[in-house]
Amino acid sequence: MAGVSATAALEARQRDPRAAAEMGRSALKAARAAGDAEEASIAERAIGLSLRELHDFDGALRHLRRSIRVAERAGSRRLAALARVSLAFVLSNTGRHTQALRAINTALPELRGGDADIARMQRGLVLHYLCRYEEAQREYNWAIDAARRTDDKLGEARARNNRGLLRAYTGGLRAADEDFDRAAALYRELDQGLAVADVRWNAGISASRAGDVPRALTMFAEAEREYRRLAVPRPALLINRLELLVSVPLLEEARAAADRALEELGGDLVLARSEALFHRARIALLEGDLDRAVELAVAARKGFRRERREVWEAGARHVELRAAYLSGQRTRALVTALTKVASRLHALGWRMAALEARVDAALVARDLGDRARAVAELATAGAARRGGPAAHRVQGWYAEALRRDLLGNARGAQSALRRGLELLDEYRVSLGAPELRALSGAQGKALAREGLRTAVEGGQAARVLSWAEAWRAGALRMTPARPPEDSGLADALAELRAVTADLEGASTAGRPTAALRQRQVRGEQRVRDLTRQASGGGAVFKPPAVDDLARALGSAALVEYIDHDGALLAVVVAGGRASLHRLGPLDGALRELRLLRFALHRLVTLPERVDRTAVRAGAAHAAGLLQARLLGPLHRRLGDRPLVLAPTGGLGGLPWAALPACRGRSVTVVPSATVWLRAATSDLASHSDRAVLAAGPRLPAAPTEIEAVARLAGSASVLVGAAATVDAVASAMDGAPLAHVAAHGSFRADNPLFSALELADGPLTVYDLERLRTPPARVVLSACDSGLSAVRPGDELMGFTAALLGLGTRTLVAPVIPVPADVTTPLMVDLHRRLDAGEPPAVALAGAQEAHREDGDAAFAASAGFLCFGA
Repeated sequence: MAGVSATAALEARQRDPRAAAEMGRSALKAARAAGDAEEASIAERAIGLSLRELHDFDGALRHLRRSIRVAERAGSRRLAALARVSLAFVLSNTGRHTQALRAINTALPELRGGDADIARMQRGLVLHYLCRYEEAQREYNWAIDAARRTDDKLGEARARNNRGLLRAYTGGLRAADEDFDRAAALYRELDQGLAVADVRWNAGISASRAGDVPRALTMFAEAEREYRRLAVPRPALLINRLELLVSVPLLEEARAAADRALEELGGDLVLARSEALFHRARIALLEGDLDRAVELAVAARKGFRRERREVWEAGARHVELRAAYLSGQRTRALVTALTKVASRLHALGWRMAALEARVDAALVARDLGDRARAVAELATAGAARRGGPAAHRVQGWYAEALRRDLLGNARGAQSALRRGLELLDEYRVSLGAPELRALSGAQGKALAREGLRTAVEGGQAARVLSWAEAWRAGALRMTPARPPEDSGLADALAELRAVTADLEGASTAGRPTAALRQRQVRGEQRVRDLTRQASGGGAVFKPPAVDDLARALGSAALVEYIDHDGALLAVVVAGGRASLHRLGPLDGALRELRLLRFALHRLVTLPERVDRTAVRAGAAHAAGLLQARLLGPLHRRLGDRPLVLAPTGGLGGLPWAALPACRGRSVTVVPSATVWLRAATSDLASHSDRAVLAAGPRLPAAPTEIEAVARLAGSASVLVGAAATVDAVASAMDGAPLAHVAAHGSFRADNPLFSALELADGPLTVYDLERLRTPPARVVLSACDSGLSAVRPGDELMGFTAALLGLGTRTLVAPVIPVPADVTTPLMVDLHRRLDAGEPPAVALAGAQEAHREDGDAAFAASAGFLCFGA
């Protein structure tokens, strides 16, 4: 690097900071040898700023302080001042804002022209960190105007990037994007690749704050690719992704990311650590762990106070106050504190947190009997319904509904609640990934709860059903969106399968697996990121009226179970009318369900020589208790009609065929009445007349089962052994009239979309199914737990059931408990014999279960574990 100048090193730091640091060291060595102190000062500054890009803050501060000393010894007040400006930049990065502001204020009198403009832009950044937003924007505006007058493209790009980020945090989202677009164009023109990545990341923050999750993820992914290419660490950027995860909310992933951030962010990254504590507090709050939320929020608030970051401190205080509200505290002091923090958050640009705080203040005031104060606060919050991001408008409609209710306008309140939920549906359908659609439904909880409360108080079954359906399984009411073919998802899934196969082989052979597990985690994250970047669109199916359901049901009865603040309700639609029933605490049913599942699992897995009498009695007792709770009070309405059951929450894993009243009876299980009606009236046309029958590996009974079913299925594609690869099975399933897969199954509670069927070359996951253009009309899965779903707020299902029904499959038959293939094969063959004879799926399954009930305890338990989902 002989002959490299210090100025060239300084200019290169945002193209390739590692190379720039080496250039700076070479220039510093040459300057020292030549006795050129000014060149040495510039070289020290170039090294310091390059190390800052590499997150070596101690090294950066050391070299920048040297740059100041060398310049002062050389008598160059200008270079000393420029080094102080750079020092201020790094001091602010490490939370020492007062020192940073002092350094810049010391430097400014020594600078003129473009140098002064750079310093003012840097001063704006320090003020930005200090949440003095109006002053910061004035400095950025000055720097941009000055840079444009002198055609200083680099100066303009830096100031626009900073101003864009400020605007993103204070609500000027459209203006922020304009700044980012201009900054990125300038940086590209100057060949500043790292700086372009930083702008892209900031644009992701802006998109996140606007609620545009796919765009935010795309921006983050583009930036991350550039950071990896340049081998530049950006640990603090975990925080921006974390904010996005919490906003959806992707709580499991957010919790893991926050805990990782708290482990990795320390030392000089104090700003990021305080923010990680803040977001971890928000996660605890959303999960209902109020004591933990307060503990973390207090720690975050103390950090923000030390760092003099007022808006963040107010945000942490809001978490503390919201935890107090949720814990049941109702005092006038709490109303005052919530109102004060709401006003402060709104003034500082944190509009969503301000809305939540103001609504909480109103609810506390309402509960204390201060109706006038509550109405006033809700009127202020309700104004948000008229503009801004979707989340703000949804919250605004919630506030307006509460205000109308307090003023006695019940009909207007209901209308406002429905408008809020409709708006949320419009936002959710814009998210392409089914996962994001399902999880973002949590944002409608308050509206749905309020609507259901008023409906239950009114006692009208049709209104209760209408409100239950307005929020229930909303993601499955939307036209499915699939990732684009060129997204790279197919390659990512193939790579993940290969890693999973290698991991399985290493584990079986007793070889080390740590590195492979890390590759698997990274592969799963890449698949998630690719699917989440897809934009959505399409229609939202509206909940049906009782008359429409009654016509479609015919002689059958629908029972929709509803969790109403821990109380279990049921709405029955039968004989052309709806009725409402109160069934007691939900906790009791969930406890009895756990006992039944445990007993059935024991019956399946106990060795033949072990006496099963006590276990059989336990299963019968639990089944009797569940029947008495869930069906007994409804007996007069249900009679012996065929049943369509829409369970709530954890009841989705109930093996209904184990209940005495369901033996031999047609029982169909659905996520919601809307989903059932859509499936029952679907005209899904198969573009193939060949069924697909596939057997997975390491399951000796699977090929036998497939061979037996093939003799009944007519024209079929039979895939066994090495032929049963993921691509082959998925391709054959696309548009097939029937798909039957006999394979080992695994349900992933941590991430239900990675639940899998084991095929010849690895797992076929829910993500693979979501890529089908046309789903199979009927699907039978004889794999363990393949009918299980994870349940999220709003009774949103995630797993094979949700994926297939969401895509349009009419019927899925699958077990919700572990089932041994050698025991279930006779049941599966009998099921297909009955289907071939023309029996409807639920009737065929019930008949097959009853016929094999006396084949032994294991056969009884396994057959009872199968459900017919859909229609």
